[in-house]
Amino acid sequence: MYDVVIRGGLVVDGSGEAGVLADVAIAGGKIAEIGQGLAAGRREIDAAGRVVAPGFIDPHTHFDVQLLWDGAAKPALEHGVTSIVPGNCSLSLAPLKAADRKAVVGMFQQIEEMPPEAFTIAFDWTWEDFAGYRDAIAKTLSVNVAPLVGHSVIRLFVMGPAAQERTAQPGEVAAMQDLLRECLDAGAVGLSTSFVDVDETGRPVPSRYADSAELDALCAVLGEFGRMLQVVPEFYATDITIARIDQLAELSLRHKIPTTFSPLFDSRGNADNAPRAIARVEEQFARGARVWPQMQTRPIDLSFSLLRPSLFFARLPRWVRVLRQPLAERIAALGDPETSARMIEDAGPDGGLAMFGSLVLRGGDAAPAELTGQTLAQIAEARGQGCARTLIDLSLEHGLDVAFLAASLGHEDTDRIGPMLAHPLVHIGASDGGAHLASFATYGDTGYLFSEFVRKGHLSLEAAVKKITSDTAEIWGLQNRGRLAPGWAADVVVFGADALARGDERPVFDMPGGGMRYTRDARGVDTVLVNGEVAYADGAYTDARSGVICT
Repeated sequence: MYDVVIRGGLVVDGSGEAGVLADVAIAGGKIAEIGQGLAAGRREIDAAGRVVAPGFIDPHTHFDVQLLWDGAAKPALEHGVTSIVPGNCSLSLAPLKAADRKAVVGMFQQIEEMPPEAFTIAFDWTWEDFAGYRDAIAKTLSVNVAPLVGHSVIRLFVMGPAAQERTAQPGEVAAMQDLLRECLDAGAVGLSTSFVDVDETGRPVPSRYADSAELDALCAVLGEFGRMLQVVPEFYATDITIARIDQLAELSLRHKIPTTFSPLFDSRGNADNAPRAIARVEEQFARGARVWPQMQTRPIDLSFSLLRPSLFFARLPRWVRVLRQPLAERIAALGDPETSARMIEDAGPDGGLAMFGSLVLRGGDAAPAELTGQTLAQIAEARGQGCARTLIDLSLEHGLDVAFLAASLGHEDTDRIGPMLAHPLVHIGASDGGAHLASFATYGDTGYLFSEFVRKGHLSLEAAVKKITSDTAEIWGLQNRGRLAPGWAADVVVFGADALARGDERPVFDMPGGGMRYTRDARGVDTVLVNGEVAYADGAYTDARSGVICT
């Protein structure tokens, strides 16, 4: 008797081949058999009228911290995701000396907009090396984890404060190489680095102080293991992004490693960016390099208030400096006529209309209900003010607890993006799951893929499944995952092909200390199995803890 038999579904096995009606039998955490009329299972799952596919794989997340109190990485499983890659953007929680924790927490708070409570009351920080972090999260996993190690923390571990001051000396580079080997031996699937990020004080993160020789030396170690290099390039500047693609191609060819960069972002404001980058990727693949661009499927809907710093103000340094101050000082600065006047001046000669006018007042505990749903331009006109002044004044009037929504900041045209996502060299990723918790719901990518791109004809069902299963597993070197085939890991998702969609965004209060984050409901996912055990079914998480650290 099998452990589980999934009966009568359309089996889309991740190969890209046409789906077939069949049963899927599972035993010992692996796929045992696929066919018609299979023997009974201790648990039987009726999949008639549903799709049975390999569990989806998310290659760009920041669940590093959340995994310490939530081994299910909510809401990943309910969106069909059974394997995640945390540790992106040069940041991981190991290797990390106790003396450097505060600095790295500040980077996570600035780059990934994570609340301080996530680091202070949710877990006991008992490790310094990568193996210790691996062991800390492995105890309660409901989802598979393929962790990257961050270049910034490796640099900080070896160089201390000097990691954010200068290039490394040869002995320090050698020590970083040894430390990277140790992390890869302990289960890291690769190294992440960043060319753009800053810490909470506005200084570049440590990885940005590395010269090309240091990165090359670390990639030589990746080459010993055949592991991945993940990079955040200057995605806002197309020419620089193309130069980074060329740099990654040389590293890939020299060290025989896969490389990936994220995000590859499309927007009406920079319409040539993604097509030019993809064209350069094609040229480099023709040379034998492996440089995989990551594109997300969903448009960006960014929520923010002046209660905390936000990526929305990244191009307004004066606003960033004010919003980084403690709450009392921030309120005082916003209320100071001279300071606010300079902030308004920075927002543009139109009083902030172009930048802020389309913002929608979303709500907040203290927000005026009668204004909810109106644009800031409408509110400003009624008040006889400019948009930037209205944003500041309205926030001050309600203790800063007024939330605004900036909708569709990019990826807004599915007809443009569809052919890009279907491109064989474009890697679907960049969900940012586990980060930006109070800004936007970072899940919904899989539902959006099927509702906007499969059902509208840009990709077939089989091609879409292949993109987020076997293609991702192959790119990242995840063994025996991403396919439904005998002997492979039984990571399985059962879903409705016509029902899987991006659900509604909503606030939840399940963060440590009761903090709020935005999440997105799952629609259309019925059952998710991780290594043969049901981890999510009928809209609820189970007690299964069958996730593993996978490479």
